Amino acid sequence: MLKPVALLLLLASPALARQVNVSSVSQLQSALAGAQAGDEIILADGTYAVNANLSCSTNGTAQAPIVVRAQNRLGAIIRFNAVEGFKVSGAYWSFDGLDIQGVCADDNNCEHAFHVTGHAEHFVLRNNRVRDFNAQLKVNASQNGSTWEIPHGGLIERNELADTRPRATSNPVTKLNIDTGDNWIVRDNLIHDFHKNGGDSVSYGAFMKSGGNNGVFERNLVLCTRDVATGGTRIGLSFGGGGTGNAFCAPEFNANVACDPEHSGGTIRNNVIANCSDVGIYLNKARATQVLFNTLISTSGVDFRFPSSTGSAHGNVLAGNLRGREGGTFDAGTNLLNVSSASFSGWYQEPLKGNLTIRGDVSPLIGAAAARAQVVDDFCGRARPASGAYTLGALEHSLGDCSGWPSDGGSASPDAGISDGGTDGGTDGGILSPVDAGVGNDGGSGAESPSDEEDAGGCGCSTSRGMNASFLLMALGLLVALSSRRSSLGPK
Repeated sequence: MLKPVALLLLLASPALARQVNVSSVSQLQSALAGAQAGDEIILADGTYAVNANLSCSTNGTAQAPIVVRAQNRLGAIIRFNAVEGFKVSGAYWSFDGLDIQGVCADDNNCEHAFHVTGHAEHFVLRNNRVRDFNAQLKVNASQNGSTWEIPHGGLIERNELADTRPRATSNPVTKLNIDTGDNWIVRDNLIHDFHKNGGDSVSYGAFMKSGGNNGVFERNLVLCTRDVATGGTRIGLSFGGGGTGNAFCAPEFNANVACDPEHSGGTIRNNVIANCSDVGIYLNKARATQVLFNTLISTSGVDFRFPSSTGSAHGNVLAGNLRGREGGTFDAGTNLLNVSSASFSGWYQEPLKGNLTIRGDVSPLIGAAAARAQVVDDFCGRARPASGAYTLGALEHSLGDCSGWPSDGGSASPDAGISDGGTDGGTDGGILSPVDAGVGNDGGSGAESPSDEEDAGGCGCSTSRGMNASFLLMALGLLVALSSRRSSLGPK
């Protein structure tokens, strides 16, 4: 007979976690509604047409998270015709390998693929492709009686986040809209082709704001647009975004207390950001922010805006300038500013598409910036030199090109994060068609629609990088290849 301690250990064993296989919308709804800590909900290949929000309210634990994943990466295709897709209010939920698209006839009716709120701490979004929502991810606190509950500690990695066309809405358009929450990490994602065709016309790749702390953006490839000029103001990454209504800002949540700072202690490092009509990095009331070793191509640069925006900018290579606006201040280390398009094109194969395969003499960049303790690797996850200076920008050129970096368009393996198989019936295998480019306005002044704030509560980084690098690099390769193929075929 088992002793009590042994019995408890057996009952707690991960081997006893349930696997719940689903192959229909009704089975998925039942699995989510009846989820238990440790469940692994596995979606069979196929298309799931979902016309209602899906609630994920059970709490997982650190030892027994609740995982929702595709049986085969991107084989489970979820088509939401609903204001929100997965509404996650329980802790320790993870979503992996899903292909998710908003299909609402009216863009106002496809707000979020994931709405993470309240007690949804330690949310994970990994290896997914998510398209055609005003905000693929919305994160915010929610009020429970007199207490505000905040989802801290989220991780967003190795996802493709984009739109197939401009969003016809006056609602906020931001692919990752993280309002409130500490210690969120956004890394190794491909974020591209976002444009707001309505309201103030200001869109963002991603931001964290609303009183958050210690957020990290690292090793992301952000292509605000790739091809067609349609106007609008597009900004890459931001701490502070367009600002927050006081009543929805941590820690006070008080309409009479200013939301200042919007974010504290953030880090933006080793990102490649290209083709933004405004700044590539925007800091709005962002205190003590580190902007380190990023490469910004065809943007107007980096803004530290308002007196509470402080920090440091070091090791960056950028088109445009570093600016302290309206009282913003920063310590400027070694940066290479106002780099011309001709210089980027001389160094790299296709810089406007994010392909930084070396084609010219990059030796002036190598060893040009002092090392920083907060930066131990580069965009590809390769270790920076243990001693001595670093290469300026996101890639450590002293190590040569990234392994697997596409030199001739590249191709994607089945697990690269993007499929060329046309499983969703769209042209080009469901890969996104090009949208917007051009020159925008001073997007740093753009405020979000009030609905973004009024809906609150309603509608560090060591890593194993091999898979992460291949995801971005092969995904980029396929985008380039499809762009070339589309050009050769002519207009459709």
